[in-house]
Amino acid sequence: MSESANRYDASRITVLQGSEAIRKRPGMYVGSTGERGLHQAVFEVVGRAVNEVLAGRAGSVDVTLMRDGGVGVADDGAGVPVEVAGPGLEALLTGAYTGARQAGRDTAAVGLAGIGPCVANALSSRLTAVVRHDGVRWVREYERGVAVAPSMAVGPVSGSGTTITFWPDSDIFQTVECSFAVLAERFRELAFLNRGLSISLSDARPPGEPRSVRFLGEARDFVAFLDTSAGTPVHPDVIAFAWEDVRMAGTAEAALRWSTSREERVRSFANSRPTPGGGTHMVGFRDGVTVAVNAYARERRLLTATDLDLSADQVCEGLTAVVSVKLDHPEFQGATRGVLGNAAVRASFGEAVREHLANWMAGHPEQAAAVIGRIVPDRT
Repeated sequence: MSESANRYDASRITVLQGSEAIRKRPGMYVGSTGERGLHQAVFEVVGRAVNEVLAGRAGSVDVTLMRDGGVGVADDGAGVPVEVAGPGLEALLTGAYTGARQAGRDTAAVGLAGIGPCVANALSSRLTAVVRHDGVRWVREYERGVAVAPSMAVGPVSGSGTTITFWPDSDIFQTVECSFAVLAERFRELAFLNRGLSISLSDARPPGEPRSVRFLGEARDFVAFLDTSAGTPVHPDVIAFAWEDVRMAGTAEAALRWSTSREERVRSFANSRPTPGGGTHMVGFRDGVTVAVNAYARERRLLTATDLDLSADQVCEGLTAVVSVKLDHPEFQGATRGVLGNAAVRASFGEAVREHLANWMAGHPEQAAAVIGRIVPDRT
């Protein structure tokens, strides 16, 4: 082999930018080119609209699965600025970043990478953005992440907002058929974890009457929803509380209820991102629940001096709970961000859950007795 063939210098480096880089390595941005990656592309677009609501600039988000395979995401915010240099429509739809944006306590981490709609634009055969801003309706169209023409003002309009409609590229994805059930599950989570967020999902694809559902609620409703597939509730109330702690630079929320089921159903989240591996918020939550139940049981002499403390597994059997923390600077273990690592969160959760659950049991002795009777049935 010649010396020139072995030489490695700047002439042999290919620099990929914008949509080209995303299309070359889609898995880096949406995780896969299968159904999971397809849904992540949707979440990247929805995330922008959701955070418009959380910032107080919009009131609701509406997602539509269209008959021709398109996905429309609309919000009623102020509308993305169009004719500007900087963080306007073009930057939103074509600006790729070298790393994920950090989500603070006031934003929801909806997509995998947190980069935004530019990912969906790059991985779509076409995308149309319609902006209603300052009384003007603007339209801009893209093909595979590249604008086909400048933004066009197409007439006056009432109201404001942004609608992004995109058609996932079958050259990229193994399937371009979104699952209504998968999207609905994630949107339900987002609405329950962010009180006041209204998000709808409509499906115009089935023949006959289109189906549509709107999600709105809070953590307490999340537990009630999860309990629909569990056993009979041991106590009617869903115990719910929220707090802020400067030590962890964030806010937290927990909701829980015991049922007759033997299964533990605890769902945890950090900045609205599922943490299936748990982490410091889950450890702290279990610490607090276990200490509070043991203290109550001993106070009521349901455990004797010679009895061992109830374990976390015993206390949490039959427990349905939602554990959510929103931090200014979340720290995750591993690239998939499935385990929360912020050390200060454990102590905060442990103390807050112990205090709030102890107060609830003291104020609801009959329901507390039912909880203890579920765990140690021969002592009540």
